[in-house]
Amino acid sequence: MRMSNTSSQIPARVYIPREGEVLPVLVYFHGGGWVLGGLDSVDSLCRSLANAADCVVVSVDYRLAPEHKFPAAVEDAYSATKWTANSATNFSGDPRRIAVGGDSAGGNLAAAVSLMARDKHGPPIVFQLLIYPATNHAFDTTSYSDNAEGYWLSKDDMRWFWNHYLRDEEDGRNPYASPSRAADLSSLPPAFVITAEFDPLRDEGEAYAARLRECGVGVKVTRYDGMIHDFVNIAELRQSRVAVGEAAAELRKAFAT
Repeated sequence: MRMSNTSSQIPARVYIPREGEVLPVLVYFHGGGWVLGGLDSVDSLCRSLANAADCVVVSVDYRLAPEHKFPAAVEDAYSATKWTANSATNFSGDPRRIAVGGDSAGGNLAAAVSLMARDKHGPPIVFQLLIYPATNHAFDTTSYSDNAEGYWLSKDDMRWFWNHYLRDEEDGRNPYASPSRAADLSSLPPAFVITAEFDPLRDEGEAYAARLRECGVGVKVTRYDGMIHDFVNIAELRQSRVAVGEAAAELRKAFAT
């Protein structure tokens, strides 16, 4: 289906695990460094989350860089979340139980949408699922140093992605691009943050979780030892299945409160 934005149509794919009952909704944003990926790249993951969490999943095909620089992706992600809240009843979704989630760049967008929804007073979001999220336009953490190359996603890859996404260095300081740079993270929905041991983004994801906790936001963090970036999308891995199950359990708990 396509959802309307103020200036464009945003493609989306809706997963409904079962009929006959109103279900909570997860709005999901794929990874790919804001440059790559699409609906098909997270099709298996979205199906798994819909079934395991017993929720509708709305997978969003936001505009990609470099043709569409920041803030196009986050504006699409926010518009998609608003559309979902306004249209949920059309596909057996509960507009009072909407979560956002994503992996990598998609986790960045989920965090940014949570900030934007707070700042713009809606739509209400009950939970954020952040899978190895990019949260800061900086490359100075220990995990960036230790995992700079040789573990699938490299430090140079992330520089390349950020350079394609941002218009200039000033964009990198914008909290909707770098959620960790927000002055205040209070009054945000509770979060579950997944990180991977051998991932350049590990430390910034965990640092963002720590800041959320300091600001009074309920947070759970799980680091998957021995794993690399994007492991959740490798369904053949046992740890991937464990992570999806844990994410689904946290979604179920959030939707039940």
